[in-house]
Amino acid sequence: SHPERVAAAAGFHGAGLATDDPTSPHLLAGRITAELYFGHADQDPSMPPEQIERLDKALSAAGVRHHSDVYTGAHHGFTMADTNRFDTEAAERHWVALLDLLGRNL
Repeated sequence: SHPERVAAAAGFHGAGLATDDPTSPHLLAGRITAELYFGHADQDPSMPPEQIERLDKALSAAGVRHHSDVYTGAHHGFTMADTNRFDTEAAERHWVALLDLLGRNL
């Protein structure tokens, strides 16, 4: 809603970001001015490889600065220490990526 207010954004184990639905978030790529980072879990059926590819293509086509990584062996919720999906290695990796993104933009 207010792209001029956002310098950076990150998403970890996101879901449904690039579906066939006419209200899918990836369709708003042209409005994004922030740099984006996505850490996708490869064991997450709510964000399968075809959606990751669709999201990346939409962001690239819109000229959005972005980077996507796929965290091998990680499940949806891998950053949440109070769940059985928590993955120590993936969570540590996500902190490095997040702090790097914020350090470049804030």
